[in-house]
Amino acid sequence: MFEVLVFVYENYWRGDACPEPEQLGRKLSAHGFDPDEIRDALQWLDGLSLATQGVQVARDADGTSGTVTLRGTGEAALPQSASAMRVYSSAEQDHLGAECLGFISFLETAGVLTGGLREIVIERAMAAPGDPVALDELKIIVLMVHWSTGIEPDALVLDELCEGREGRTAH
Repeated sequence: MFEVLVFVYENYWRGDACPEPEQLGRKLSAHGFDPDEIRDALQWLDGLSLATQGVQVARDADGTSGTVTLRGTGEAALPQSASAMRVYSSAEQDHLGAECLGFISFLETAGVLTGGLREIVIERAMAAPGDPVALDELKIIVLMVHWSTGIEPDALVLDELCEGREGRTAH
């Protein structure tokens, strides 16, 4: 399924440029993807579309934070309190694993994920196969959430999400 999602991300840079599911399914099939993987990816993308349907994120000038508004209403969603703490359920801890939970925390601290986007990432990760979800797969999920909401991550974030750990030197 994740290979299909990467293909969609690479070929349709913005979520609104992606064709309808039936046409997308035919294109994916023509590129040789397995029918089961296509079905799973289309179902996952449908869930992503529903999760991000009313969400619009406007980044502040410094790029480190953003305002979440509800599309069509112009109303800002309530921001997360600075003293708020996300408590993960046992099911979330089991399915995401320590490495993915740590990465989500890192993205929040870096200002890449707002509280609302974090919840969409977690919801979509919970809908993904794997126990626990692999970190590389979570990175694809984060990319797809950004893709679906029309947010273009900055170059350093994109590098972190796209590059593997192999060949990196710790400083």
